Amino acid sequence: MRIGVLTGGGDCPGLNAVIRGIVRKGVQEYGYEFVGYRDGWRGPLENDTVRLDIPAVRGILPRGGTILGSSRTNPFERADGIHRIRENLADLDVGALVAIGGEDTLGVAARLHDEYGVPVVGVPKTIDNDLSATDYTFGFDTAVNIATEAIDRLHTTAESHMRVLVCEVMGRHAGWIALHSGLAGGANVILIPEQRFDVDQVCAWITSRFRASYAPIVVVAEGAVPRDGEVVLKDESLDSFGHVRLSGVGEWLAKEIEKRTGKEARTTVLGHIQRGGTPSAFDRWLATRFGLHAVTCVHDGDFGVMVALRGTDIVRVPLAEATARLKTVDPALYEEVSVFFG
Repeated sequence: MRIGVLTGGGDCPGLNAVIRGIVRKGVQEYGYEFVGYRDGWRGPLENDTVRLDIPAVRGILPRGGTILGSSRTNPFERADGIHRIRENLADLDVGALVAIGGEDTLGVAARLHDEYGVPVVGVPKTIDNDLSATDYTFGFDTAVNIATEAIDRLHTTAESHMRVLVCEVMGRHAGWIALHSGLAGGANVILIPEQRFDVDQVCAWITSRFRASYAPIVVVAEGAVPRDGEVVLKDESLDSFGHVRLSGVGEWLAKEIEKRTGKEARTTVLGHIQRGGTPSAFDRWLATRFGLHAVTCVHDGDFGVMVALRGTDIVRVPLAEATARLKTVDPALYEEVSVFFG
C-alpha cells in the first residue's frame, strides 16, 4: 500500500517528528510505501511529490519546520480542485492520505472524506492549540516556551528604563499562547481574543504597577479586540481560506497607553519567531506519538478520523467533530489568572 503525507497551513515545530513517526512505523511494521506531497494541498493538486522512506526521515526529529514544505492552499477554491486531487491520488496508486495541519487543513480533509470518500486521517497541528477534541496540539508547547523566554527578557529592559513593554503573540481566535506565556512570564496584563478589553482598565493596571515601582509587561494576542472597537489590522488582504492577516494590536495599544498614561511604551511583535526553531521535548514526544497512531489508523482502515490527545492517551475522533468548532479559553480560566493583573 502507498500512503500520501502532507503538511498544510502555518509551519510549526514538531511537523518533522510526525513525518518520521509515520514513515518509520509504516515501513518497519506494515511494509508500506510513502509519498510526500509538497506544500500542503498544493501537492496533491499539482501532483508535486517527494519520496519518503527511512533514509529521508533520518535526523529530522529535532528540526523545526517541515521537510515537505507547507502552504495555505485551499483546493475548494478551484472548480476542478477535488477532481484533480482524486485523479492524482489514483495516478500514483495512493490508497490513503495523512493530512497534518490545523483548522483549515483538517477542514479540507474532513470534507474530502465525508463528501467525496477520500480515505484521510488527520493529525492536529497548530501553535494556537485551538483544535477541539484534543487536549493539546503539537507546536503549542514550543511556542509558549519561546514567548515565555521573550517575556523574561523584556522584564529586564522594561525595568531598566521604567517603560511599558507590550508583547504581541500569535492567537487569532484563541488566547492560549498569551494566557500560558503571560502567566509563566509574570506579565501584568494579559489580553486574549475571547475577552474584549477595556483600554482604560489596562491603563489603570499599568498605573498601579508603576506606583509599586515596577515596569509593566502587557501580553496581547494578535486577535484581541478593544471593547469599543474592531480588530486592529495592518493588512486587510485575505488568504485562500478567507482569513485576514492579523498583526497591529500591540502597536496600537502601546500608542493608546502612552497617550492616556503619559508613560513611554514600546512594542515587541514575536510573530513567526514563535513557529521556528527546535521543537520542545514535549512536542517531539506528542508529534511522534501522533504519527505512530495515524499510520495505525490507516492500517486499521479507520478513515475520516483525527488522532487526539486525551489525558495521556492517544484516541481517535471524527474529523468533522474536531473541526466543527474552535477550542477557546474558558472565561473562568481567564478570571483565575486575572489576580496577577495590575
